[in-house]
Amino acid sequence: MANKLQNETSPYLKQHAHNPVNWMPWGAEALAKAKEENKLILVSIGYSACHWCHVMERESFENEAIAETMNKFFVPIKIDREERPDIDQIYMIAVQLMTNAGGWPLNCICLPDGRPIYGGTYFRPQDWQNVLLQIAQMWEETPEVAIDYAQRLTAGIHKAEQLPILPIPEQYSLLDIKSVVLPWKEQFDFKDGGYQRAPKFPLPNNWLFLLRYAVLAEDEVVLEHVHFTLEKIANGGIYDQIGGGFARYSVDGQWHVPHFEKMLYDNGQLISLYSEAYQQKPNTLYKRVVEETITWAEREMLAANGGFYSALDADSEGVEGKFYTFDYSEFDILGEDADLFRSYFNIVKDGNWVEENTNIPLVNSTDQIFITEAGFTAEEWNSYLKEIKNKLLSYRAKRVRPGLDDKQLTTWNALLLKGLVDAYRVFDEDRYLNLALGIGHFIGNNCMENDALLHQPADHNRKINGFLDDYAFTIEGYISLYEATFDEYWLLEGKALADLAISFFYERQDKTFYYTGADAEQLIARKSEIMDNVIPASTSTLVRQLYKLGLLFDDENYTAIADQVFANVFPHIKSYGSAYSNWAIQLLEHHFGTNEIALTGEPALAWRKEMDSYYIPNKITLGGTKSTLPLLKNRQGVEPKAYLCRNKTCSLPQSSITQILELINNNRDNNPIN
Repeated sequence: MANKLQNETSPYLKQHAHNPVNWMPWGAEALAKAKEENKLILVSIGYSACHWCHVMERESFENEAIAETMNKFFVPIKIDREERPDIDQIYMIAVQLMTNAGGWPLNCICLPDGRPIYGGTYFRPQDWQNVLLQIAQMWEETPEVAIDYAQRLTAGIHKAEQLPILPIPEQYSLLDIKSVVLPWKEQFDFKDGGYQRAPKFPLPNNWLFLLRYAVLAEDEVVLEHVHFTLEKIANGGIYDQIGGGFARYSVDGQWHVPHFEKMLYDNGQLISLYSEAYQQKPNTLYKRVVEETITWAEREMLAANGGFYSALDADSEGVEGKFYTFDYSEFDILGEDADLFRSYFNIVKDGNWVEENTNIPLVNSTDQIFITEAGFTAEEWNSYLKEIKNKLLSYRAKRVRPGLDDKQLTTWNALLLKGLVDAYRVFDEDRYLNLALGIGHFIGNNCMENDALLHQPADHNRKINGFLDDYAFTIEGYISLYEATFDEYWLLEGKALADLAISFFYERQDKTFYYTGADAEQLIARKSEIMDNVIPASTSTLVRQLYKLGLLFDDENYTAIADQVFANVFPHIKSYGSAYSNWAIQLLEHHFGTNEIALTGEPALAWRKEMDSYYIPNKITLGGTKSTLPLLKNRQGVEPKAYLCRNKTCSLPQSSITQILELINNNRDNNPIN
């Protein structure tokens, strides 16, 4: 018989609906049951595309004997981490404090009131059964031991990422920035790109910071390593060479064998990163990656309502990566082209993924030599390669597909929106903008109620109010739409959401943003999200948007809040740059300044397009023929004029983008980098 997860809409929860475990969703019923029966709670957290979540389900949660133990001694609660990131955040901190490690599946045993006493990630079946029995025995015989530990652990959870209020520095120097970057450089892997570690995650925000830093600070070593890394990632098995899109990470240090799940949040950010990298250094590979990744998202992740789904599973037919890998003989479908493209994609008889005796298509970094030796021009090769990829894609499409997580999350859609806008501004493809506008309207129409954001569209089970990241990334996406189109509707929507975010999440006494709203469900702790991860922190993202809104609306209230929160975080940035990379991007703007480029008159959008053919990492663009914005309201009309503003001072009107670029360069020359 199905358990209480059968009525859930989350694909991850529904996957567990027929386990013999008496799973319940997180909610009042489960929490009341634990207190009434004085039973420990077993919180198990994962997501639908998680390979090891599936493994633990098969090994333990479908095991009748283990299920009997779980049902007898615990109230088992299953949580989709993507649906309830607030709960996941708290129990992840708990497990990290207990074990110095984290990940998913996340399994935490808690007191009946939800305070954790034991936790870990993946457990083998026998180990899991032993843990359950030992903890149950402790709760029965010495509950005071569990209660004492829970008190101390919960105190640690409260303290994690809790920052003191610090004075705001008068200025931030280049030395501050270099003290972040210098230890960071020591981690670079100059052989395989990225960092000297395995597994390897793309970490797009890290490379975005390093790209901008390298250009602004004229650091050629860092600049070369950024592009070297981006090429390695794009040529590796972590990138789907046949169908486009990136897997979550590679299990090795060479970007070869991916953990095959594809997440919307990774791909949205990587579209932004590769677009910006192309703008700085045009590279056909980057353009192809952006085009193919957007095409993949549109083909496989787009819903009829204009929003995008969350993820594709790593497994199909119970085998990790089966959908994406190829036997040597399968390339025979290419006929006389088979051997050429076996060589290009490194397809070998024994398999380049030796452990599984199969092949993951990947490309050598010397592909330009390969193309020349094969007798093609670059244009001929790109056309030929596209044709071959389409043949392989059609062949692959006949296989059993990986599972689709059809949740539509506000945050992840906003990240893709931003990626699409960035791609539009670099490559001037109207299709990219139209997809971005579709997401913008999807969020407005489906992810809002009473002008406030929801975490995802409401369903028959529940309505989940938006968290800080839903607001931060939607504001960022809406501001980016304004900068691309000069349609002030998006900017005003972003401003309204920022005002709500301050009222819901900002605590003036603590001078911090909390991840959950003041009126949200009371969990065992209310946490701030400070450190940047694979997705930048909600706080760093919102702070960066408040600085933009402060400039665009000449509103010191936004700037004052952002200044204080940034000052509180600042001492931590140099301690571990890669975990504060979005804060570090703001640090760049504090030191190098922000170029506010105002374009007025009928050709404003055409000028914006011309300007976007140049790489200016620290800029905000605004413009149009009518506006109420302070920088524009006295500079309106059909006559084309361009202004460069910095530090509340604007240039005389300029008559071309070339003149604006000269002013930007003069500013740099007059303020030499020390």
